[in-house]
Amino acid sequence: MNDQNFAERNFDLDIDKQTVMTLGSHCSLQVLKGAKDEGFNTLLVCEEKRFDMYKRFKFIDNIVSIKNFKEIVNKNFQDELIEKFSPILIPHGTLISTLNMDELESIKIPIFGNKWILRWESDRMLKQQLMDESKLPSPTQISSKNAIDGLCIVKLHGAAGGKGYFLVTDKKGFEEQAQKLIKSHIIESEENLFIQKYANGVPVYLQYFYSPITNELELLGIDRRYETDIDAIGRIPSKYQISSNIEPSYTVVGNIPIVLRESLLPEVYTMGERFVEASRKLVPPGMPGPFCIEGVYDKNANFVAFEFSARIVAGTNLYVSGSPYSDLLFDTPMSMGRRISLEIKRAMGASKIGLITT
Repeated sequence: MNDQNFAERNFDLDIDKQTVMTLGSHCSLQVLKGAKDEGFNTLLVCEEKRFDMYKRFKFIDNIVSIKNFKEIVNKNFQDELIEKFSPILIPHGTLISTLNMDELESIKIPIFGNKWILRWESDRMLKQQLMDESKLPSPTQISSKNAIDGLCIVKLHGAAGGKGYFLVTDKKGFEEQAQKLIKSHIIESEENLFIQKYANGVPVYLQYFYSPITNELELLGIDRRYETDIDAIGRIPSKYQISSNIEPSYTVVGNIPIVLRESLLPEVYTMGERFVEASRKLVPPGMPGPFCIEGVYDKNANFVAFEFSARIVAGTNLYVSGSPYSDLLFDTPMSMGRRISLEIKRAMGASKIGLITT
């Protein structure tokens, strides 16, 4: 349940005294640069090994280093941050991949967005339920390894940046790859894996922002991921691909900007609007702030959605100075990180902080 009263008690409506906080990873630089551009104090909580890198950036007002991100759930640590900084925590993929959902939902620091929906992102079954409710066309889910018949992709639960994903065409291949992940301690058992029919097409990641204050959906950017080794394999002639027996992986190492054909945009907005409505129905208060619908366009330019991310995604790092789509909406260069802080500022001015925090 969204404890709006608690969130409001922890905000100082003087912007000069309010701090935007995030973890030092994923997209923290654009989040804090955007916060500083909107006039907020900034706080980075980072692991000790990355302190020297982050201290280079002057828009980060305060850096608190810890040994491990798990320390963020410590009650005394949170109390100190609240007392000293009055922070608003901006969640991203590292928070989700580091903490289990019980730990994340127990955080006392006000979190931008709907922290309850992050459980739905991390659990593949809940994720599929929300996608179905949103009427997003998605690949067929395979209920068992015994039902694998043709090319399928196998995924881990949670925000792992593609780590551990693999392709299979039969039960035997599934078992062989699953055992490799178990021996590497990436998963505990086959039960940690989710199987989908492989959707062939051009990968496209649609970056949205929904404002409950204005009830408007914005498209702020589009990207695709650059993944190793699946993208590298295409540089090898086919006869060497076959003889080398390379097993493709999907670990994300970067992102590439995309501009869609304008004729595809109406459906892009319609999908985003359906997702906002479905999330409001299934996971109140819904989807305030950034989210991403991820999928492929097939040969007929039809979109098939295989994922969603219910928070800011790393692909938005492409657009620190704005994207072709944010430029159509704002006269100021608008990153997703800055858009978050702009929403916080608007909510503070309208006394509607409870609409955008949990």
